[in-house]
Amino acid sequence: PERVLFPPTFSVSEIKNKQRRHFMFLRWKQQQRKEKLALKKKRRKEREALGDKAPPKAVPKTIENQRVYDETTVDPNDEEVAFDEATDEFAPYFSRQTVPKILITTSDRPRGRTVRFCEQLATVIPNSHVYYRRGLALKRIIPQCIARDFTDLIVINEDRKIPNGLVLSHLPEGPTAHFRMSSVRLRKEIKRKGKEPSEHVPEVILNNFTTRLGHSIGRMFAALFPHDPQFIGRQVATFHNQRDYIFFRFHRYIFKSEKKVGIQELGPRFTLKLRSLQKGTFDSKFGEYEWIHKRREMDTSRRKFHL
Repeated sequence: PERVLFPPTFSVSEIKNKQRRHFMFLRWKQQQRKEKLALKKKRRKEREALGDKAPPKAVPKTIENQRVYDETTVDPNDEEVAFDEATDEFAPYFSRQTVPKILITTSDRPRGRTVRFCEQLATVIPNSHVYYRRGLALKRIIPQCIARDFTDLIVINEDRKIPNGLVLSHLPEGPTAHFRMSSVRLRKEIKRKGKEPSEHVPEVILNNFTTRLGHSIGRMFAALFPHDPQFIGRQVATFHNQRDYIFFRFHRYIFKSEKKVGIQELGPRFTLKLRSLQKGTFDSKFGEYEWIHKRREMDTSRRKFHL
């Protein structure tokens, strides 16, 4: 096709015909991509020609590196933060006094996709047990969990047969976090997936939990896994926070050489968005909340994040 040259003041919205407008918009986007690639190749050739004298690459502006500073950002060397870590609800886990024991349950009468997701999640988190609840209230489940020495309770909620929520309650005294869940992918839906995960204890990676709230959420996730990973299994569970969305991935890695590492995703994968953090165990009526996401009041800037 012949190259289309658009005038400087061209506006696709001025075209009245809908099909023609859509066609011209696609041609315009294609032209923009070609110009961008040509400029990128030109700059690369100039850098290769200059060699060591080439100027440093410009750092692109992103929402992350333009983030509004949060006063609650955690300093690892802060004495107050160290004292809170030594006295909070997760201190016995990090001091290796308790071993995690997790109960994974669902909403009332779950469907097939939610059931399969819970089964696969149980293969990711060691020492976890799946319970399919039918009509039993969470307020009755929690005392039974405490009596059987469970340290955490995970509830997977669903809507229209699709998992859409996760409640994580640390036992016996809380806290309880409510998440919105999205982008759930089971193992069979992941391309180029690896073999089934082994029973080895995985490593845990927590990325970008920088504020006091994010620090608490990161410690909640860490307390789900035994403190001593088995590196012979080469499995790693990653919780990556980006713009207050928590992306979960489960991989197996292998060292191909001293510089190259290959990874295979094992699944499942999902994305979490924190909705609230509640003191104590689950209590929908009289619970005291430490933090609640209020969209209209808090989401005033695209560059402000809470985790």
